[in-house]
Amino acid sequence: MDLTTSPSPDRPADAFAAVVAMRRLAASLERAAVDEALAQGWTWAQIGAALDLSAQAAHKRLAPARRRLFND
Repeated sequence: MDLTTSPSPDRPADAFAAVVAMRRLAASLERAAVDEALAQGWTWAQIGAALDLSAQAAHKRLAPARRRLFND
């Protein structure tokens, strides 16, 4: 999937495939950025603020230990 161009909405199958690919890419980038931020000593408050979330919401959704529970 080429993410440099957006498919036309008049081709729904292509548009939906692009949406799924972009969601996966965004989730992967988000997880990697959170892992790096934690390694650099960021707090959950800082991570939450950067993602426009509360610290609690960011931790609940993105904590590495919690991700492992849901990905097993």
